[in-house]
Parts: sequence; C-alpha cells; structure tokens
Amino acid sequence: MEPNTLLDALLDEAGMSRAGLAARLNQAGQRNGMIMRYDHTSVGRWLKGQRPRGWVPQIICELLSECLSRRVTLDDIGMGRPESVHVAPLTGFIARATALWRSDQERRDLPDMPVITGTRAIAPVWEWENPPEDRDVSRPAGLRVDAGDVAMLRTARTHYESMYRQAGGIATRPRVVRFLMEHTAPLLRGSYSDRTGRSLFRAAGGLVAVAGICGYDSDAQGLAQRYFHQALRLAKASGDRRFGGYVVALLVNQAVSLKDYRQAIAFAEAGLRTAGPHISPALKTDLYAMQAKAFAGMKAVSDAHRCMMLAEQTAAQIRREDEPPETEYMQPGLVEAQLAEALTSLGELASARAYAEEAVRRHTHARGRVHRMATLTMVELNRGEVERAAVSAVQMVDLASGMESRRLRDRFDQLRRRLTQQGGAVTAEAVARLDEALSVPL
Repeated sequence: MEPNTLLDALLDEAGMSRAGLAARLNQAGQRNGMIMRYDHTSVGRWLKGQRPRGWVPQIICELLSECLSRRVTLDDIGMGRPESVHVAPLTGFIARATALWRSDQERRDLPDMPVITGTRAIAPVWEWENPPEDRDVSRPAGLRVDAGDVAMLRTARTHYESMYRQAGGIATRPRVVRFLMEHTAPLLRGSYSDRTGRSLFRAAGGLVAVAGICGYDSDAQGLAQRYFHQALRLAKASGDRRFGGYVVALLVNQAVSLKDYRQAIAFAEAGLRTAGPHISPALKTDLYAMQAKAFAGMKAVSDAHRCMMLAEQTAAQIRREDEPPETEYMQPGLVEAQLAEALTSLGELASARAYAEEAVRRHTHARGRVHRMATLTMVELNRGEVERAAVSAVQMVDLASGMESRRLRDRFDQLRRRLTQQGGAVTAEAVARLDEALSVPL
C-alpha cells in the first residue's frame, strides 16, 4: 500500500489538519442526508494509502477545491485510477515528485514503503527506453530559471555526493531532501525555455539520484526505488541518454542487492541497449560487472565469466576526463571488488582473493575503502584465513569511523557473526571492535 503523498501535500497547502478534514466531511455528509463518522484516524489511514468508499473521494475534492480556490481532481488527491504504463506528463510528474520530497522531509512513514514489483517496477525503464519523447519541456509562467540556477543544482549534487561518501546515507538524506524541497522544487515549477528546461531536468535528476542512493544506503528500499524512478523520468525529459543509463545502473545495483537477479540482468541489458553509443566506458564496465554478480548469484558460471571478461575489457577504455560527473564512483579498483564478490559467489576463492587484494591496493574515497576491506575480509574468512580476516576487519572498522550507513552496518553484522563462529583469541579484538561500532544506534 502506497502512502498518499499528494493528499498529504494538499492538506498542508490548505492549512487543514486531519481532524479538520474529517469534520468537514461529516458536515458535508450531514448536509446531503448522509451519516458520516470520520475522525483524524480515518484520514490517517487514507494518507497511508487506503481509499475511502463511495463518494467520499469526490467530496474531498470539492472541499479542497473550495479551500484552495482551484479545481482539485481525484488524480490530484492520489485517488484516481491506477496509472497505466505510459510516460507521465511532466506537469503531473513534477507535482507527484515534489509531494514525495515533502513527505520524506517530514518523515511521513516513507522508510517503510514496500518495494514495487512486477509490471510497475519494469514500467519506468520501459518508458525511458521507448517513445514518445518529450518534444518541448518549456514552461511559460513562474520564477524565471537561468543557467546560473542550473549550475547551482549541479554544484549541490557534487556537494551531497561527497557528503554521502564521507558520512553515509542516513546523515546525508535529510539534507539533500531539504535542498530538493527548498531550492529544486521552485525551479521545476518556474518558467524556462526548452533548452534551459532540459538542462534543469538533467541537473535535478542528478540530485534526485543522490537522494535515492541515500535512501538505499539507509535501507529504505521502496523509497530509494521511487527516487530512482523519478530520476529516470527526469533523464528522459532531459534527453540525456547517458544519464538515463546511469540511473538504470542504480536500479540494477539495487536489484542485485535485493537478490532479484533476473531483473538486474534485464535492466542492465536495457541500459546497454538504450544508451547505445552514448554510454560511457565507466558505466558500461559497471553494468557488465553487476551482470556478472547477478549471473554468479544464479550460479550461471559461463555467463558470469563472460560478463567479467567484458567488464575488464571495457574498464581499460575508461578516460576520467571524458566521463560524466555521476560515473566518478567508478574509481580504480571498483571493478576488481565487484568481480571478487562474483567469484566468491561462484566459490572461486583463490581468484576472488587476488581481485579483492588488488581492489584494496587501489586508491579511492573513504567509503569505497570500507566496502573493499569488507569484501576482502569475507573472502579471507571463506578461505579459512581467520587471522588475516581479523586484521582486515579491524582496519575496516577504523576506516568507517563517522559513517552512518545501514548497508555498512549489515556488512559489519555479517562479518561479526562469522568471526564469532571462529572463536579464540585471534578474533577477539576484531569482534570487540565490531561490537563497539554496532553499539551506536543509527
């Protein structure tokens, strides 16, 4: 059941409380000879996604239309018909997107959003791949948006991505979401030419993608998925196929993490196919490496090895100066870490260790070093090298100081369990350090 962020946003705009809406509904029912006994808990259920019966949704529209002095429809309050698979018009999309940002900013039950599955999960990628395209994204009224505004959004994306790498998604998400609400939303509702609008959507999409990454890192998987879907719609509106391929890669990474391997492989194929000649070598490398991990998770050995070979071949073509800013995450050594994880899944531990050690030797940002040390520690444990694994685990904990991440916490917890099973003095210090790190609530 989806939280109704649209109704929540309209109530806030109208200055109407949950109890206030319930009282107005009861009064409207009484005027029309109907007995209604709604209260604030009834409205709360609707905000969580339930749909009231009968004519109540239409009455809500009438009450809000009167209060806001404009026509409010069932779609506006999130109670229209379920969306079919089609490209959402930009005006409606912007309203829905900003309603989600607002609800996230106010922490309205969104971390518990379920992950979308089935056709609804596939639809955003299908829409990105296929016509129709947005022929004209200009808007005639509102705050005038210029190149300086777009540059500000690009700078903000770099800022929040750096913050995420240093502090983790839990600490960064509230900040980037607040920026989306206070600075990005007014620009999207402003006036701009088609050319400026496409640049605006490209820059806004980069920020929305960072919000999704932070949600993923906070283990709010359903929320992260919706941010990724928003970023993909913004990518389509921008006309930047390369950026769209990057967003698809984020969805692939999430699908691998959730062990939905078939969807990960299908999405990666869509990214490679649709971005086509526009795709950057770094992004191509990442998509092949993640396909290798997905095939390895399915124990499809030959397909996994084929994708590993393709990943290594394309990695040699990466030229940092030719890459878009978003693919900066493809730091030297990342593909080796990914292939080490794929090889671990296949039980090829000698090769996995060689790749994991190479990944650790390569320079990268602090967050990347932590994940690489976690991968190396797990490979060492799987090989029975307990003493080496204990040393690696301590180094990993030291590197993670100051980071707030549920993904890292999950890896720490998994490693702690494995080290505890080994017992003895060799692992005592590592287990104690992991216990200390895990004792701090997130």
